[in-house]
Amino acid sequence: MRILIVEDELTLAEGLAFNFQHEGYQVDLAGDGPTALQQLEEADPPVDIVILDLMLPGMSGYEICREIRRNTVDLPILVLSARTLSEDKAQAFDAGTDQYMTKPFALPELLSRVRNLLERRTRHGGLDIDTRYVFANVTIDFPSFQLTVDQQTHNLTKTEMELLRYFIDHEGVVLSRHQILRDVWGEPDAITTRSTDNFVMRLRRMIEPDASQPRHILSVRGTGYRFVSDPDPRPGVAAQT
Repeated sequence: MRILIVEDELTLAEGLAFNFQHEGYQVDLAGDGPTALQQLEEADPPVDIVILDLMLPGMSGYEICREIRRNTVDLPILVLSARTLSEDKAQAFDAGTDQYMTKPFALPELLSRVRNLLERRTRHGGLDIDTRYVFANVTIDFPSFQLTVDQQTHNLTKTEMELLRYFIDHEGVVLSRHQILRDVWGEPDAITTRSTDNFVMRLRRMIEPDASQPRHILSVRGTGYRFVSDPDPRPGVAAQT
């Protein structure tokens, strides 16, 4: 497995490389965005996962993440940043990252998250699913990782698609955040429930007519979420949001 570490702090980058190489990974280093994107394009064998800092010279980690997502939806990206604000994390998820860790970090947790992302990528070679799913005015094309609402098409990351598929497979069932983290992310103790909320908000912005009053991905207070493909349209019947 090949890891690309995009980090301009050389001491940290070399320390990460040493530890991942000790675990049997092939490691490439890049200190800035253009170098990282060039290495991704030229890598043979291709890179399997990117570990990405946000505060980089010239081109931010957000920009790098968006550029990667223009070319591929299933390459795992893990942001490793000193930025701890929820706004920074939300922006990173919006750009297409799969996971977010803050510095300083625990090495065993980082190693575990990388293993988990790689296992998810190779599981069944992708998503074990039917080709298409249609509800309301939404059409989901699983092989292409695309979601179309009316005439507008959105490209989903693999994590977004896995989460959406999980909701569809459990339609009508109340799912706790812990269940979702366990079954979609695979690491309920290493990732905060806020990660689930961020991804749910992203999906709502795409599939809901009004993300502030969702009709399909409903919040269940104190528990988690419930997916409904065909909400009750009768007047006076309120969905639980």
